[in-house]
Amino acid sequence: MAESIRREFIYLWYYFDIQFRQIFFYWALGIFIGSVVSVFLKKQIHSRMASLQDKKIRLWGILPASALGILSPLCMYGTIPIVASFSKSGMREDWIAAFMMSSILLNPQLLFYSFALGTEIAVLRLLVSFLGGCIAGIFVYLFFRKRNFYEFTEFELPENRDRDSNLFLRLLKNIWRNVKITFPYFLLGVLLTALYQRYIPSQWVSGLFGSNRGLGALMATALGVPLYTCGGGTIPLISAWLGEGMSKGSAMAFMIAGPATKLTNLGAVKIVLGARNFMMYLVFSVLMATVFGLVINLFF
Repeated sequence: MAESIRREFIYLWYYFDIQFRQIFFYWALGIFIGSVVSVFLKKQIHSRMASLQDKKIRLWGILPASALGILSPLCMYGTIPIVASFSKSGMREDWIAAFMMSSILLNPQLLFYSFALGTEIAVLRLLVSFLGGCIAGIFVYLFFRKRNFYEFTEFELPENRDRDSNLFLRLLKNIWRNVKITFPYFLLGVLLTALYQRYIPSQWVSGLFGSNRGLGALMATALGVPLYTCGGGTIPLISAWLGEGMSKGSAMAFMIAGPATKLTNLGAVKIVLGARNFMMYLVFSVLMATVFGLVINLFF
C-alpha cells in the first residue's frame, strides 16, 4: 500500500515538474510585463482612450478602443469606473463596448502568458480578442442607437495603489501584488494538469476536442463557462490538451468563453447592464466563442 502511494506520488511529481518548468517562464514574463504596463503606462492608455472623443472618426473609433482595451491592465471591477467616466463625458457606447469586451478577453499579462501555448496560439488569441471587441462595438452601434446599452450610475475611480515615489519600489510592489493574486491559481492549474495527465486517457481529449472539430469547438465553449477561473490556472491545462490532440479552434473557444463568462467578470458586467442586456451579453459571448472556434478550425 505504502509503496503504491509512493509510486503514484512520484508519477504525479514527474508530470507536475515538467509542466511547472515548461510554463513558469511565461507566467513570470506575463507578471513582469503586466506590472510594467500597470505602473508606467496605465494612465497614458486611459488618457488615449479619453482623447478619442476629440476625433471625428465615428464607428471607426471601435478599432482603437478595442486595441486600448487589450492594453489596459485593469480587472473588470477597475475598468467599470474608468468607462463610467468616459460615458459621463459623452463617449459613444459602441466605443465603450469595444473597450470593455476586449479588456475582458485579454490583457498584457495574459497575452504574454499565452505564449506558453505557442506563438501561433498567442497571436490568434490577440487577433480574436481584438475582433471580439470590434464585433461587440458594432453590435451596440447597430441595435442600441436610440437607447442606452449600459446603465452607469455613480462610480468612483479606483484607488491608484502604485504611488511610491521610487519607481523601482513601485514596480516591485506591483509585481508582488500580482504574484500573490495569480501564483496560487498557477500552482493549482499545474497540479490539476498533472492529475489529468496521470489519470485521464489522452484519447478522451482527442476524441472530444480534436476528431470532430465542429463539436469540439461547441464542447470547449460549454466547458469554458463553468471551468474557467483564472488565466493563470487554465494555461497549463490547455497546454496539455493541445499536446494530446485538442484543435486550435477548440482551445480558442475555451479561452474566449472562459474570461467572458468568468463569475467575477459577470458580476462586474451585471452592475452596468440590466437583466435583458445581461442575457444578451451571455448569448453573444457564447456564440462568439463557438463561431471563432469553428472558423479557426476551418483554417488552422
